[in-house]
Amino acid sequence: MRIRAAVLEGFGAPLEVQELDLAEPRAGEVLVRLVACGVCHTDLYTASGADPSGYSPTVLGHEGAGVVEAIGDGVSDVEPGDHVVTLFSPQCRECEHCHDHRTNLCLAIREQQGQGHLPDGTTRLSRGGEPIRHFMGTSTFAEYTVMPEIALAKIDPEAPLDRACLFACGLSTGIGAAMNTAKVAPGSTCVVFGAGMVGLGAVVGCRLQGAERIVCVDLSGERLVLARRHGATEELLGGPDIVEQILELTGGMGADYTFEATGNVNAMRQAVESARMGWGLATMCGVAGKGETLDIVPRFLITGRRVAGSSFGGVKGRDQVPQFVDRYLAGEIDVDSFVSHKLTLDDVNRGFELMEAQNGIRSVIDFA
Repeated sequence: MRIRAAVLEGFGAPLEVQELDLAEPRAGEVLVRLVACGVCHTDLYTASGADPSGYSPTVLGHEGAGVVEAIGDGVSDVEPGDHVVTLFSPQCRECEHCHDHRTNLCLAIREQQGQGHLPDGTTRLSRGGEPIRHFMGTSTFAEYTVMPEIALAKIDPEAPLDRACLFACGLSTGIGAAMNTAKVAPGSTCVVFGAGMVGLGAVVGCRLQGAERIVCVDLSGERLVLARRHGATEELLGGPDIVEQILELTGGMGADYTFEATGNVNAMRQAVESARMGWGLATMCGVAGKGETLDIVPRFLITGRRVAGSSFGGVKGRDQVPQFVDRYLAGEIDVDSFVSHKLTLDDVNRGFELMEAQNGIRSVIDFA
């Protein structure tokens, strides 16, 4: 079939909306009609060339939601008409990692996905007979996409898809970091660095876990106001003296849990130094630029602080994303306030511009 999609032809260049060919789903694969897709920082990160594992040409996009149109042989968990959220982090439910509660990093298709291929080592996207690689196994900046069944979460059809798509990446990453990676304890003190989509998700996750104090740090006063709406009890403007401010707020001890959601290595260091002596846990959710490193003074670690990394919030997507969507439908998560701009596919580069200007939280492409 012929589809329209946003193609990354070269790093640092605007995406080009083109007509491509999309082949039918093969065994274990699903054809999805996209209804909505968030414009995530990871898409911009790859388009800019900062991602050392990036490649082109490819169809970007990974924060998608849509409707199943057709299924390949052997697909059993979804059927045409089902509403689904795309998962760049799949869950096969069979590999060693899927059986272990300590990680969500499924091993089933990891190698092929990293090369821009579907599980059989080929692509369904092409142009003039030449393959176009898939991005993060999803490629949701397109009217339709073909994906592995194990990379789709079936959700309640009552959930608006232009809201549910945020659970495909940013929102689940933040919520999951608090719930799964850090396992925030009730009554604890948390500090979240960054009030973008992931950071606000972490604020939500800390609230859902019953944290008593949630301090949000950002450079934008407007975003800090939104953080308060989602559960932050205190807000601080970021800066070089932010560690001292946090220590002052916490009686000189630091926070039980800190979360870094900016991708800035300086903020990562501050998150470590703001964690409580004895048991403070600093969870890193942000993605730093190519070649950047995190400097940690060893005494912060030998006095009991710990550092954890969190990919997609430790979320096992097929199982947990539908639960998050249900909590949204139950009124526990205010997703509506995160959607700041609605765009068409032709406006995809505008989504990047809004992100770079920190204008709003999430731009959503509406395919309807």
